[in-house]
Amino acid sequence: MIVSPSILSADFGRLDQDIEMINRSQAGWIHCDVMDGVFVPNISFGFPVIEAVARRTSKPLDVHLMIVNPQNYISQVRDCGAAIMNVHQEACVHLHRTVEAIKAAGMKAAVTLNPATPVETLTDIVADLDMVLLMSVNPGFGGQKFITRTYDKIRRLRKLIDENGSHALIQVDGGVNLETGLAVAQAGADSVVAGSAVFKASDPVDYIEKLAVL
Repeated sequence: MIVSPSILSADFGRLDQDIEMINRSQAGWIHCDVMDGVFVPNISFGFPVIEAVARRTSKPLDVHLMIVNPQNYISQVRDCGAAIMNVHQEACVHLHRTVEAIKAAGMKAAVTLNPATPVETLTDIVADLDMVLLMSVNPGFGGQKFITRTYDKIRRLRKLIDENGSHALIQVDGGVNLETGLAVAQAGADSVVAGSAVFKASDPVDYIEKLAVL
């Protein structure tokens, strides 16, 4: 399991220490949630913070844009040092064009689906994707309860990926802990985003290790 701790749940007063903790852990990536207060009802952080994280981490950056018009910021995301750029299907009128532009910029292209968006909306593009992120909570805030219908959604997405000869990874974000993490792994997920569960753990490094071996 590729674990991508979300720094949205980190202590921004001691962000250096939290990033160093992730560097020492078995985390595969660092997840950066960018929110604009329009696409989701919250505002998080922007490019200066992502650049600061990139300077201090040895992990690839997994940048998740929960914003309108994400296609307008592809070059900025790349210049921040992102390895993966993740956009919402619901925010992109011309999704194929956006995915191709992300890949042309040298990043992995990922697409996120909100809880109410069927996986079948990706039928005609899933073969072009490096990853699909399924939101298992409604995006915008950390600490929400996992939506259990996500388990079936993972299985349907895995079937869609296999039927289309895609190599896309499946990532799950929202309400992930050791219990739900095990269930999403069994359903066929390859990666989890974990925020509150990691940063509120008494030993975050150990918690990440336990998620990584699910």
